[in-house]
Amino acid sequence: QSPEDDDRKVRRREKNRVAAQRSRKKQTQKADKLHEEYECLEQENAVLRREIGKLTEELKHLSEALKEHEKMCPLLLCPMNFVPVLRPDPVAGCLPR
Repeated sequence: QSPEDDDRKVRRREKNRVAAQRSRKKQTQKADKLHEEYECLEQENAVLRREIGKLTEELKHLSEALKEHEKMCPLLLCPMNFVPVLRPDPVAGCLPR
């Protein structure tokens, strides 16, 4: 091998080494970005789960309040006050004529 071939090999190896470093750095940056995105989504998921819990509790409370109201609602107790409604809406059944 000539000195020119050796120089070419050295330059090629150096170029390859730099390209490999760049590739590894790019992969690391991509992994870091994905990890940050994952963390953000986990936090958002936790917030949404808490909101679901609150809304579920509110639904439970309002359903209980409606059941209590239906027990003593004068409009529900007097059949003369009903407007026939085909919808399964308990509040709509409470409308006066």
